[in-house]
Amino acid sequence: MNVDYIIVGFGLSGLSFVEQLEKNGKSFMVYEDSSQTSSRVAGGIYNPVVLKRFTLAWQASEQLRVAVSFYKDVEDKLCKKLVEDLPVLRRFNSVEEQNNWFESCGNLGLNEFLSSELVRSKNTAIDAPFHYGKVKHTGKIDINNMLFFYSEYLHKNNKIIKDSFDYDKIEVKEGLVCYKNIVSKHIVFTEGFGMKNNPFFNHLPLQGNKGEYIIIKSEALQLKEAIKSSVFIIPLGQDMYKVGATYNNEDKTSGKTLHAKEELQKKLERFLKVPYSVVDQVAGIRPTVKDRKPLIGTHTDYQNIHILNGLGSRGILIGPTVAKKLYDHIENGVLLDKDIDIKRFNILG
Repeated sequence: MNVDYIIVGFGLSGLSFVEQLEKNGKSFMVYEDSSQTSSRVAGGIYNPVVLKRFTLAWQASEQLRVAVSFYKDVEDKLCKKLVEDLPVLRRFNSVEEQNNWFESCGNLGLNEFLSSELVRSKNTAIDAPFHYGKVKHTGKIDINNMLFFYSEYLHKNNKIIKDSFDYDKIEVKEGLVCYKNIVSKHIVFTEGFGMKNNPFFNHLPLQGNKGEYIIIKSEALQLKEAIKSSVFIIPLGQDMYKVGATYNNEDKTSGKTLHAKEELQKKLERFLKVPYSVVDQVAGIRPTVKDRKPLIGTHTDYQNIHILNGLGSRGILIGPTVAKKLYDHIENGVLLDKDIDIKRFNILG
């Protein structure tokens, strides 16, 4: 079989690049073994503001415009409801935090996303004596269903193979990459934290950050918005909520931990004033990088081997933008931005 691209991995980065290929009429085959779960367990919120410090996330305005349009196109393609507007409220812990918020509202860039009106607390299920600030232009992507239905779409069109990838079976020839019975012009690795096992790119400084969420049920909570305090509370419907997440730079295992569950419950109970029950827990390792920028680019020694990785905790926003940048780099010779190009680490890759 001859294709234009082999894609290895199918999380947010893989889907983002595959959609670029689909839009441009390129042929491809995806290899996916579901070993990496960070995309599937993520909260799904798209939010351009770092709510701990009231600052704008990296290139957030540009990425938000691209991402919302991108996900609505995917929604239309799959004929599934995947995107919803969801208000995000930042719970204030003090008058000082209120003042910092309103000061930030006047900053260039942030004034587009931070509401200057104080949102007074009406829901007695949450202790919020200092009320809330509202982030504008936020929403939620149903990531798990998006990946599931897109994978089903690829399966129906014979464009995905659900199998582990064997790096030893790659043969690189001039202008071609051969893998088993597939001959391709390019191969793009979008493996998330699985990159640590990739002999072509495992020298890159992908650190990994484990995140865990608990899923709770509370009939009394009755939230219609996502609330950010010491943890996020994200409505899932039918009195279910996702609460998290933890950030653990040491634990690189994929399993759920009692310590994370207890940590999340302790933080939640500082301000939640109604009964709830924990009905599930999920965990995954975010593909994070020491400089908090993605890993995008082409291997130094092999001009048809590429990487799209390191999207971190804001993959929903970042993915569509950097996928297009990598596609334009490969197909049209467009130079990558220096802050995302893997060449910035001045080592092989």
